[in-house]
Amino acid sequence: MHLTRRGRVVFTALAAGPLVAGALVFGLNAGGAAAGSSGAGSTFDYVTVQSGESLWQLAETIAPNADPRDVIADIVSLNQLGSTDIEPGQRLAIPAKY
Repeated sequence: MHLTRRGRVVFTALAAGPLVAGALVFGLNAGGAAAGSSGAGSTFDYVTVQSGESLWQLAETIAPNADPRDVIADIVSLNQLGSTDIEPGQRLAIPAKY
C-alpha cells in the first residue's frame, strides 16, 4: 500500500486526534481532582495569615493534637503552595478534617 504525502498527513491527523482529545480531558480532570480532592461541594474554613505567623504556628493552632508537619503538608497541598513561605494577609484554606 502506498500513501501519498496528503494521505500520510490525513492518516496521522486521524490517529493523533483521539490522543490529543484524551490528553486534554485528562489534563482538565486532573486539575479538578486536585481542587476538589475532599469531595464534591466541599466547603473549607479559611484563615488569614497574621504578621509574623508561620505555618507551624498556624498548624498548632488549628490542630493542637495533630503532628504539625502533617497539618502543614495538608495545607500546602490543598492550597497548592510552592513552598512553606506565607505572607501576612494571605488567605489559606484549611483541610476539612481539621
